[in-house]
Amino acid sequence: MRITLEPWAETDFPLLERANTPEMTRFIGGPETAEQLVERNRRYLRLSASGEAEMYRIEVDGEPAGGIGFWQVDHEGTPAYETGWNTLPEFQGRGVAREALRMLIPRVIARGDRELLTAYPGVENPASNALCRGAGFTHTGSGTEPWRGGVLEYNVWVLRL
Repeated sequence: MRITLEPWAETDFPLLERANTPEMTRFIGGPETAEQLVERNRRYLRLSASGEAEMYRIEVDGEPAGGIGFWQVDHEGTPAYETGWNTLPEFQGRGVAREALRMLIPRVIARGDRELLTAYPGVENPASNALCRGAGFTHTGSGTEPWRGGVLEYNVWVLRL
């Protein structure tokens, strides 16, 4: 299995649509509207072009399998990057997200402009929490915030770069 990260492109919009199912979004408040997906794709492209983020399509043997990226945030008063990812159901449980995150971390470090990489997976998302733990992140707490018409309960994971 050959996993690669390819820069997010306008033509990756169908990948966002494939990931916008109740099953894929159950830990983040459910699917987005069509308009929200269009804006998400525009935001990925805009932030990547400005250098504020790097967004990637995850490919397995040349086939789109999900997405991963990092973007600028403030974490408790410290400039940081936040990361997030998804893998389509047919690629889950095969180490795809683990390898994608392993490939992403050196790209974040190479930036050299922030000391922290953070992730905020849902409290009830065992796979993403295990991924953070396995990648060397430290669990520093949890929180809640209004999200997509409900309340998102998340864990806070921090990796010192």
